Amino acid sequence: MSLRSTWWAALASVAASGALTYLSANASSGDPGYEPLGDLTAGLMLTQIGPLVLGVLVGTGEFSTGGFRSVFVAVPRRWLVLAAQVVAVAGFALLLAVASVVAAVLAILPAASSRDLPVRLTEGSTPHELAGMVLFLTGLALFGLAVGALVRRVVPALVTVIGLTLILPVVLSLAVEPGGTMFVEGVTPRETAVNTIMTLLPSGAGGLLVTSSDAFTMPGAPDLGAVGGGLVLATWALVPFVAAVLRLRLRDVK
Repeated sequence: MSLRSTWWAALASVAASGALTYLSANASSGDPGYEPLGDLTAGLMLTQIGPLVLGVLVGTGEFSTGGFRSVFVAVPRRWLVLAAQVVAVAGFALLLAVASVVAAVLAILPAASSRDLPVRLTEGSTPHELAGMVLFLTGLALFGLAVGALVRRVVPALVTVIGLTLILPVVLSLAVEPGGTMFVEGVTPRETAVNTIMTLLPSGAGGLLVTSSDAFTMPGAPDLGAVGGGLVLATWALVPFVAAVLRLRLRDVK
């Protein structure tokens, strides 16, 4: 975690969380029935880029600098190097996620204060939402690490994780056109397929972690709940990590 770029990614993530949440809260504070905690996840869309970049930079770091040769000579069991990176990234990403969530909470306070509205973090679904945000951001960092360790090149790894997490869900949502044959509760087969795929993407898993299943579940998609969302996100990190370990064991490092 000594790369300077990882610290910049972390600072950018916290700043994005606070700034975007603050802007969203100020913009909606004048609405009747304004609820400050409704803006708590407003900055999550861009905040998630920081953990992804962080994970990719660590996963590709030894390969991009050429330091992997000396590392693997010192540690012949190569999978132990990846395991150590997982522990380091998980710990750092957890602190980053907590800092980003704290920044979001602080960002809604001015808007809430201007309306004399209380911010109760221990009531209702708010604790679930806060914990889900922390787990989601931490999981994304591990996903980025696993893809980086597998691909070993910064740009392709970044394109992969950002494409799967941010771009593909938008493309899929645009691909669903209104109309067509309805079959289950007014949902077309195409909508069911697309919504199912989106639920099984990293961002869909994050939505299940952060919000209640009833609030997030898309029409026609499986209702996985928070636990299911966590398992989906863990799978996205675990599969490329196992592939990276196998690549290290079965092929020479070049």
